[in-house]
Amino acid sequence: MSGAFLHTLFDIAAWLAAAAAVWWLSRQRLQFPAQSFELPYIAALVFGAGLGAYLFGSANLWLSGQSGIARSVEGALAGGIVAIELYKWTAGIALRTGARFALPLAVGIAIGRLGCYFAGLDDFTYGTATALPWGHDFGDGVLRHPVQLYESAAMALFALAYVLAVLNRNAFTITNGFYLALAYYGAQRFLWEFLKPYGALIGPLTLFHLLSLSVLLYAGVLLATAPKARPLQNELLA
Repeated sequence: MSGAFLHTLFDIAAWLAAAAAVWWLSRQRLQFPAQSFELPYIAALVFGAGLGAYLFGSANLWLSGQSGIARSVEGALAGGIVAIELYKWTAGIALRTGARFALPLAVGIAIGRLGCYFAGLDDFTYGTATALPWGHDFGDGVLRHPVQLYESAAMALFALAYVLAVLNRNAFTITNGFYLALAYYGAQRFLWEFLKPYGALIGPLTLFHLLSLSVLLYAGVLLATAPKARPLQNELLA
């Protein structure tokens, strides 16, 4: 079975898992902002995420001395954020609308990164050479950091922590879950970028180092300015 086919299967599994996460949250009787399910909002999100995925993925490929077109999950995340913030600004929406996406984001990345791992060298998401015993040979005879698995495990841990917070009705985590997910993602992604063979942009930092810092900064500002969360019983008022 080809790596590209496996990658596609895991991409589909990631979307299904994200949908399952949305369904599970709906069963928890949490009331998330309705704006995030409106058609114009979803359209802006899909457009921004798609544009960001290809823009940043391809730019990183070119900066690394390779040709072609590529996608990036972090690029999709950044593009989606920018598109939604612009949409909210033009629509006069001051409400924070990302709360429902924390768990779908985490489980989607956790499963999607497995597809990147099985795609092998063609996916260009593998790590640099390592002598560690869990180094993986992707087919070129070089043992490399399986950074896809590092990221998958990290996001799975966040998803587990978030689920526990929901079950315990932790008001701050539920209300600000999306920004917690972004901060966590940006921090762990920044670390893994040091283990990837990407072309540097500023000093030792790659394009995705800078993008990770931008995501982390955005999330940090939103968390620092978050209104005080009200205690939850069976609903979320965000």
